Amino acid sequence: MAHDVGPAGAGAADQTTTSVTDQHQIVFTPSGLHGSVDDGTTVLAAAAQLGVDLDTVCGGRGICGRCQVSPSVGEFAKWAISVDDDALSPWTSVESDYRGRRAIKDGQRLGCSAQIHGDIVIDVPPESQIHKQVIRKGVDVGDLRLDPIHTVRYETDEAAHDVTIVLRYGEPVLTLDGIVDPIVGIAVDIGSTTIAGHLIDLASGEVLATAGRMNPQIRFGEDLMSRVSYVMMNPGGDTELTKAVRTALNEMTAELLAEADIAPEHVVDMTLVGNPIMHHLVLGLDPTPLGQAPFPLAIEGAHHTTAQELELDLANAAVYVAPCIAGHVGADTAAAILNEGPHRSTAIQLLVDVGTNAEIVLGNSERLFACSSPTGPAFEGAQISSGQRATAGAIERVRINRETLEADVRVIGSELWSNEPGFDNAVAASGITGICGSGIIEAVSEMVSCGIIDKAGVIRGELAATSTRIVADERTFDYVLHADATTPDATICVTQADVRAIQLAKAALKAGIDLLLEHAELTTVDEIRLAGAFGAHIDPAHAMVVGLIPEIAVDNVRAVGNSAGSGAVRTLLSAEQRREVEAVVRDVTKIETAVEPRFQEHFVTALGFPRSTAPDTATQGSGGRRRSRRTRSSND
Repeated sequence: MAHDVGPAGAGAADQTTTSVTDQHQIVFTPSGLHGSVDDGTTVLAAAAQLGVDLDTVCGGRGICGRCQVSPSVGEFAKWAISVDDDALSPWTSVESDYRGRRAIKDGQRLGCSAQIHGDIVIDVPPESQIHKQVIRKGVDVGDLRLDPIHTVRYETDEAAHDVTIVLRYGEPVLTLDGIVDPIVGIAVDIGSTTIAGHLIDLASGEVLATAGRMNPQIRFGEDLMSRVSYVMMNPGGDTELTKAVRTALNEMTAELLAEADIAPEHVVDMTLVGNPIMHHLVLGLDPTPLGQAPFPLAIEGAHHTTAQELELDLANAAVYVAPCIAGHVGADTAAAILNEGPHRSTAIQLLVDVGTNAEIVLGNSERLFACSSPTGPAFEGAQISSGQRATAGAIERVRINRETLEADVRVIGSELWSNEPGFDNAVAASGITGICGSGIIEAVSEMVSCGIIDKAGVIRGELAATSTRIVADERTFDYVLHADATTPDATICVTQADVRAIQLAKAALKAGIDLLLEHAELTTVDEIRLAGAFGAHIDPAHAMVVGLIPEIAVDNVRAVGNSAGSGAVRTLLSAEQRREVEAVVRDVTKIETAVEPRFQEHFVTALGFPRSTAPDTATQGSGGRRRSRRTRSSND
């Protein structure tokens, strides 16, 4: 590919008019784009005409510092050129006088000032690329490349003052005084339990700050349906719930901006994802239709609004609300799909985000199925006798000796097991205060594996004769995880009621998975991705023993953290990603578990515990796609 690039235009620093027609070869790395340019052409002008991804927002005036490049000297056999020291013009006065926020790094030049006087190889570093890969901190967006919705350019107004022009999709939408760098956006995942937000530099993709807080709507009910019930039973209840979540967003936004020392007016974009009820409430929409079939969404597709319309203290911010999939499968699931990419893969992926509701996605590039299953709050420690959220002092790991039935535990805040020296000192500050979601799953799994719990979910009282850990509790039995001799009331047990709560929660999740497998005519999956805080801490082998997820090779089960939040970041940084999520939502087959007659059958089947040992990772296959075709009648 060869191009002829003309001399630099107006605005390039330290250039003089020249009639020189000598041409030089220029090669840009890492893109490999190359061509011929006239002597005296600036690197920036050459890049623009060759289609090279080189950033600039000041029109070549040498004040933004974003067009920095690294020239190379020597022999380059690949391109059959030799580069001399004088291939670029000497350091210019514009470069010497530059005092912008982005300092000129050693060995780099400003592309708008450096002129080409010989064959040259120019490297464009990642921080100077418009479509650079995102710098990740606390979120994982894979190999996302920026496709900015908002960009800036710097100009001088009629009064000779520098101003920053903010453009949305290339059209000017805002003027800010002075040279504003960076402009930022905020990506938010509004969960029913927690709200998480990330402050992002829109030019680099760098995460400048991350914050999270409990969703204050919890006081109206821990699960989503209880909040809908509150709205139904209390006039003005929807207004209360909307005000609560918007107040939390304002508080979190202030925290993010304070941490990064960014002015509110520099926030020009925000993306929001959440389940359908959170989606409706933050937008001020009535959520009650979502409480009964056919669960209609008030808004189909993505929604564009402003922060001011949502009563957020961000005067200049546009807001993009990602699309929901169905009445019980929200924009957070759509964002998780976008981030994990089952629709971009041939492997059959099972994506599960466990919270008070479990969102489940199954499929690959050929087809996707999605549903929501009402697991309740047991996996977050609620409805458990000694349950608590995952904070310091909570039991998060459990192991039980198969012969003695003695238990060892590990608590959040310490890496030591309870049978290791120094454990008591390590937990002295927090104490052992309860058991969190991952801890109760491990406890029940270990009790099943040891035979303390039978397949029906009953704690076997006859074992009390051989173990002091098993104690009578009226007509049922408990298992003592941790005994405190000095404070008997602080003893932490797994009760029969706890086991039953886990059975109900895991059966709801597994029934949803089995229902999707049935609709997809599959018997297994290739890979499982566990999203959310619970998924990040649950051990896959224990999850399989309990029956939470299908049995596949443990190595093919991966925790992916806040995948919904990462998907929200993707939609903040890329117009292409917005188009992709909107397209994939249209192609998902939605399964409403609440009106599926087979869901209840799967639920009853999933109540029992399927096995007493963990899957053997050495002998399990990769999962694979083994279809179990149902017999079709002539009426199908």
